[in-house]
Amino acid sequence: MQFKQDFFEQLEGFYSQVYPLPISNPHWLGWSDDAAQLIGLEKPNTELLMQLSANYAAPGASYYAQVYSGHQFGGYTPRLGDGRSIILGEAIGPNGAWDVALKGGGPTPYSRQGDGRAVMRSAVREFLVSEALAALNVPTSRALAVIGSDLPVWRESQETAAITVRLAKSHIRFGHFEYFFHSEPGDAAKLTQLVNFTIQQHFPHLSTDAAGYKQWFYEVVQSTAKMIAHWQSIGFAHGVMNTDNMSILGDTFDFGPFAFLDTFKEGFICNHSDHEGRYAFGQQPGIGLWNLKRLAQTLTLIIESDDLIAALNTYQFELVQQYLLLMRAKLGLSQPNQSPNAINAEEQAELGNKDLQLVGQLTGLLETNQLDYTNSLRRFGQLDPSSANSSLRDDMVDLAGFDTWYQAYQSRVGEVADVNAWQCERNSANPKYILRNYLAQEAIIAIEENGDNSKLLQLQQLLQRPFDEQPEMEDFAKRPPQWGQGLIMSCSS
Repeated sequence: MQFKQDFFEQLEGFYSQVYPLPISNPHWLGWSDDAAQLIGLEKPNTELLMQLSANYAAPGASYYAQVYSGHQFGGYTPRLGDGRSIILGEAIGPNGAWDVALKGGGPTPYSRQGDGRAVMRSAVREFLVSEALAALNVPTSRALAVIGSDLPVWRESQETAAITVRLAKSHIRFGHFEYFFHSEPGDAAKLTQLVNFTIQQHFPHLSTDAAGYKQWFYEVVQSTAKMIAHWQSIGFAHGVMNTDNMSILGDTFDFGPFAFLDTFKEGFICNHSDHEGRYAFGQQPGIGLWNLKRLAQTLTLIIESDDLIAALNTYQFELVQQYLLLMRAKLGLSQPNQSPNAINAEEQAELGNKDLQLVGQLTGLLETNQLDYTNSLRRFGQLDPSSANSSLRDDMVDLAGFDTWYQAYQSRVGEVADVNAWQCERNSANPKYILRNYLAQEAIIAIEENGDNSKLLQLQQLLQRPFDEQPEMEDFAKRPPQWGQGLIMSCSS
């Protein structure tokens, strides 16, 4: 790997230099060829394994942990920082630079009495979900590898340590800006330095002046809205949307108790620490805006309040429009600009509201009838919208409710000239395979009990092509067994 060190060299005071501690008997549990290509790597090798397990120094690496704060479950914590993640630097790839971080690399000044380690189960889950989301076209950090060891660590019981090698276009979070705003007094100079760095590194089309700052925050609002629209469309629950877990680029990262929906449930909670359902699946759009408002507060030192409010006011529209775009593709609802007869803005808005109602009525039916979200949407790839018969109906208990919805749906879709092409388009928008929690758990158990990572590798290969049929993997698309339904995870997961 070839590194540059822009964050380390230009933002002194925004991190602490700290060196990772090696893990014993390191071995590859998983490796992503796709992620490796992002930073110009080819195949894993022993020397790289020793570098990424902290047994050898990586040439050109700086090794540091970033400092930030954040709102956790709504309450402000003034000093957080990378408690178990150590960044090597920005690896230069064929299409840009990616931060390389060792998640589970040992204690840092921000570990808060923790050991700085990641347990194998959490490392495996982050590896799998990072690559699964990327294959689903969701903005996300990536995972180059997961490295196992025989180093014992203690959580509720003794487990073994592992390292996820995380790649991110940036590790800058909302919490970075909060840290310097809430210092006494608010440090406008540091905030300006951080905003300027963020723009120069990641928004190079913008200027570092008042006009550039205004446009930059608008783009942060837009990218955050788009990310959450993707989550809602695929049924992904992040589980811990604290402001320190929100990327300034609108990428999904900091995976803990995440889950994909099995049975559709608007109020689904995947984090057993979330007793009040603050981060329930259906709450995510509102929390996204709440977090952006916390970020906007920090920027009042350098951006006019009216400009911040104007940007925040675009959030809901952007989220709805992106969600509509994604759900129309899933259900086969033509976009207004694809209609033979162009319609004006008012008519587009009216059609959008009707489509949102159709989507909401469908998800309501899925919840009422306790149906699997992913499998139900995949059925649209077998549907002939002109036919009165629908395999979707076979799963319903509320037949009258479904029939009413289906008639409205058929009216909206209209005549389909090429049914086969239409069905292929639905299959390209609705995945057949997702990372169900029980599948990840089975892979983890195989490693824990037998040191066997074959299930992990099989699952990784499956999730690289989530939209393909893969007949030999049919069982992986089934609803979870009884023990695997609605699994709730802890933050250490």
